Amino acid sequence: MRQKSVKVVMCAVTAVLTFSSIDISVNAASNVASVLPSAGVDYTLASNGTSLKNIKDEADTGKPETENAEAEGAADNGVSVTGNSQQAGTGTEVSGNASVSDNISGNASTEGAETAGTQAEEKKEDIVIEETNMVDVSMLDEKILRDVQKRLDRKDEEEGFKSLVIAKVNDYVNVRNMPSEEGEIIGKLYDKSVGTFISEVDGWYEIKSGSVTGYVKGEYCVTGDDAVELAKTVGTRIATVTTTTLKVRQEPGLDKTVLGMVPLEDQLIVTEELDGWVKVNIEEGDGYVSTDYVDLTTEFVQAESKAEEEARLAKEEAARKAAQAAARKAAGRSSSGGASNQVMYASGGGSEMGRAVADYALQFVGNPYVWGGTSLTNGADCSGFVMSVYSNFGVSLPHSSAADRSVGAAVNGLENAQPGDLVCYSGHVALYIGNGQIVHASTSKTGIIVSNANYRTPLSVRRIF
Repeated sequence: MRQKSVKVVMCAVTAVLTFSSIDISVNAASNVASVLPSAGVDYTLASNGTSLKNIKDEADTGKPETENAEAEGAADNGVSVTGNSQQAGTGTEVSGNASVSDNISGNASTEGAETAGTQAEEKKEDIVIEETNMVDVSMLDEKILRDVQKRLDRKDEEEGFKSLVIAKVNDYVNVRNMPSEEGEIIGKLYDKSVGTFISEVDGWYEIKSGSVTGYVKGEYCVTGDDAVELAKTVGTRIATVTTTTLKVRQEPGLDKTVLGMVPLEDQLIVTEELDGWVKVNIEEGDGYVSTDYVDLTTEFVQAESKAEEEARLAKEEAARKAAQAAARKAAGRSSSGGASNQVMYASGGGSEMGRAVADYALQFVGNPYVWGGTSLTNGADCSGFVMSVYSNFGVSLPHSSAADRSVGAAVNGLENAQPGDLVCYSGHVALYIGNGQIVHASTSKTGIIVSNANYRTPLSVRRIF
């Protein structure tokens, strides 16, 4: 009987994978291929029990033409093929669940074998099927599903950008209560601000943005496919930490030098996205974190209602008058020789309680920074410092710079900050003390210091008092 050769090729998996736990469309096939492990690893997807095995092919280029040659050759070499498998041209088409059994002992090869019962010597093809080292792959299916899900989440997010309405104007576009210039103005959608598309009426887009639901003139906005790319530039990409303590490294790689650490649920600004890593900004500088330990989202600025605008303008006017009064008072103290550095720092208007908070915080300048600490004398980290300062005034704040972004009331921009306000940065929080300055537990090298408030770009400003 003439011995047939085997050529099993599973370098590319084209079969449809059905994951029972998540909804994955056919469009995700290219992404699935990019996250599958390299040849030599056998694993089973927990969701449906499908076994996948890559076998290195080092056969010659001979192409057996006899029907079912792969199955016959495999049987001759002690390899059994299960499931529904049939030859199609020169490859192997797998239908249903097909697997290759590990019945190979050593390196199975045939070279120049003679066919029994024949007189003529025939040239045989060399066949080498290499066994691979078997490793514990019990968690591979979880990682694959997680990687695939992250890719699909990003695709879904970008697809969702098509339903955004993004203002593209010099200043703002009015939001009206009806699709007409005769409609009442109920809010403003500022340049690069975003709303969610509801409907279109005669060239007007009905949107929901923040607390505002109304109509904007379509010619001043973009939506649909045009909004997808614009959304990527006007949105702020945020990485939310999903592990207890995340190491930020100077370069992408688990063996690279650690630049700093951030706690669970902290939120970091993403400045660049790589394969499996993102570049983020922390107090110690720019570094990299693995996408395995963060959730990525995009934040947008939303519309401001008419009531919100009026309240903001009233606060800004009150702050301006208070700042002028404080400046006159400080000038009077200075002429009489009675001003202190702390009083000069904690100036610029604001409430009496806010200034008291700032003054209290300033007395701890020079004390150490300690990761996870809350002691104002023996050491605190950024959120621990802010938490302990406000605790002295009967206010309970979370020990998290990300959570601090949601406390108190929002302040529209650093230019409107008052003493005692929280200034939140990427992975960091500080106390505003007036005159464009903050006091904060910065790093282990610097300890608690005073800095310019705009030394980094703030994510938000929050007012407690």
